[in-house]
Amino acid sequence: MLHFVHHPGYVAPAPAGSAFRFNKYGLVREALRESGQAMTVHAPDPMPRDWIEAVHDADYVEQVMTASVPREKERRIGFAVTREIRERSLLAQGGTWQAALLALDHGFAANGAGGSHHALPDTGAGYCVLNDLAIAANRLVAEGRASRVLVLDCDVHQGDGTAVLLAGRPDIFTLSVHAEKNFPARKARSSLDIALPDGIEDKSYLAALADALDAVLDGFRPDIILYQAGVDPHREDRLGRLALSDAGLMARERLVMRAARRRGIPLASALGGGYGDDHGVVAARHVRTIIALAEEAAKHG
Repeated sequence: MLHFVHHPGYVAPAPAGSAFRFNKYGLVREALRESGQAMTVHAPDPMPRDWIEAVHDADYVEQVMTASVPREKERRIGFAVTREIRERSLLAQGGTWQAALLALDHGFAANGAGGSHHALPDTGAGYCVLNDLAIAANRLVAEGRASRVLVLDCDVHQGDGTAVLLAGRPDIFTLSVHAEKNFPARKARSSLDIALPDGIEDKSYLAALADALDAVLDGFRPDIILYQAGVDPHREDRLGRLALSDAGLMARERLVMRAARRRGIPLASALGGGYGDDHGVVAARHVRTIIALAEEAAKHG
């Protein structure tokens, strides 16, 4: 049984003048329903402001909450932060938190949004307003639900915001596996960065991921994994520079889930990146990865 977190508010109206569209998130929900996958859908609550300010600068949070983000910051984000975008962001933060709680109870859960890993302390960036991965990781530790959290980021872009927000935390480990020459141009320092060359294909990618993940899981011994399951390493992704096939993405999810379940570690996934002119094709990639994670989790109980 897949525990899937979704809210109709994930699909917000596109701000005027922005090329970014939020319809992918609704298409993922619809494609999951049509797949026949057995699942329970959970609606998240918005993330409380106090937990956001525990990670982000309070002045920036105020700008988001009042929909008064300065234009220069909106340019870094890639769209204006309207009131609808604010509400969507708060729900997405709550969605990753809800998925983490469900994973602790059931072993695996997926948020149908989230993965806003470029958001920095005092600004958003790269289509990310607030950093759900950092907020959820901090809250898990602060509430005593986990002593050690691993944020595993397999988006094609480095999780620079997550790295900055969680830097120096002995109780939270950030592992980013990304394209070395892709956005952001100026990389942050994660606990461990695996920077991959352009055009890397399935076999080499999976070997690099397996080596790094096994070492971190055995050395750090997390109580839960927050997994940025971006599909933009796919060879046809509009913003990617890697060359994974459909089969390679499925193998990545099976590898990650097997590594977690062998050690009895719950895993919560966030949707992360995936870009293309045909949003239905991108949504289908996300759905296949979510189902692959759920199927592998079920195999291991």
